[in-house]
Amino acid sequence: MPASPSTARVINDRLALRLLQQQGPLTAGQLKQLTGLSRPTVADLVDRLTASGLITVVGESGEQRRGPNARLYGIVADRAHLAALDVRTESVSVIVADLLGRELAAQSVPIGGDAGTGPALEQAVALVERVVKEAGAERLHTVGIGAPGLIDPGTGELRDSTGLPEWHRRLVAVLQERLPRARVTVENETNLAALAEQRDGAARDRDTFVLLWLGHGAGAAVVLDGTLRRGASGGTGEIGFLPVPGTAGLPSATDCADGFHSLAGATAVAELAEQHGLLAESTGSEGTDLEGADAEPVAARLVRAAARATTGVTASAAGSASDGGTLAGASPAGVGEGVRVGEGAPGGVLVEDVAVASRFLDALADRVALGVASVVAVLDPGCVVLGGEIGHAGGEALAARVAERVARMSPLRTEVRASALGGRAVLRGALATARDRAQDDLFTPPER
Repeated sequence: MPASPSTARVINDRLALRLLQQQGPLTAGQLKQLTGLSRPTVADLVDRLTASGLITVVGESGEQRRGPNARLYGIVADRAHLAALDVRTESVSVIVADLLGRELAAQSVPIGGDAGTGPALEQAVALVERVVKEAGAERLHTVGIGAPGLIDPGTGELRDSTGLPEWHRRLVAVLQERLPRARVTVENETNLAALAEQRDGAARDRDTFVLLWLGHGAGAAVVLDGTLRRGASGGTGEIGFLPVPGTAGLPSATDCADGFHSLAGATAVAELAEQHGLLAESTGSEGTDLEGADAEPVAARLVRAAARATTGVTASAAGSASDGGTLAGASPAGVGEGVRVGEGAPGGVLVEDVAVASRFLDALADRVALGVASVVAVLDPGCVVLGGEIGHAGGEALAARVAERVARMSPLRTEVRASALGGRAVLRGALATARDRAQDDLFTPPER
């Protein structure tokens, strides 16, 4: 059944807007060529979108003659402003961007664990208002929030969890109250990170993959055939609760302390590094720097230093070090220099013995491989991305070790990749979803 004229107009308009979003300013002639529409149809949609304030003339093409086809049309980026929030256990980060996703302002604030619910909420909302003002935005169209915990698939709200502070659950309602004209949505942080990695990061060529989040906690996001899977209760990927060997007991329904989290969370990774003789300077209460909300966790600094220390070191060289020699190095700089990450700042790490760094990464890979192998056995995704600050910090050095171990444990061929975006993936995913929702709303002109 052919589409009605009004439906056809909406389809054509959205197609043209998507092309302008993806490829930048275009002439009417270029829109005609890319869409396959007739010249009169393109002229009609250009007039319609211009009148609705969605596109405007932004210049002229390099064509010799002037005229309608020489005008370059682009999306009106400030037609709507968006905000993305990354809500952690003890911090909030905010980005405000325009309709094209261009970042206009960004800030982060720590929120201490001893802050009451009211003060914590006020800090978070005040941060959003401050960044909006800095960005020069009159109001927000859409706010996307990434937060730890379960998202109820029926209501879209953050479910009650004894492991999260009260202000997390109340933040959406308070933001909606303070920003009544904005759409406020919340999504699990790991799911957002996976969407960002698929769009702009390590999984750009994959329709099916799993992101294993290694940060303050451990989690996973599952993308099958291009679709993010949330599960019947919104709990797909709660791998922190996975029972694994090597823990003191079993996790409970309300506490993942004896699950995979206790092997791969930031605190456990920092303790593992200490056991292997790698030490950082001062840390915060959650194993993060004292430098600010968006500083790299100390566990990630330790992993990054170890990964750099083993980069480019041959097996024979590492072997000679393990026999008692010391290789100062983590890089082609060679013997005698060592590798420092975060020098002069809290959390600085100096790695002088390559063998120590290699043994630490081996031990960490043993742990991470337990979670990866479990995911592979159930889902056979073909690709697992090690995300979060720790997965990103480990880079190829950690990913290769995990892949080797999984290959020994599973007959299913699985590629293991390091995150390209790290902890910032949550903000990028939140911004991408906010942008998509705003465009879905604005890119559907009213019927005439």
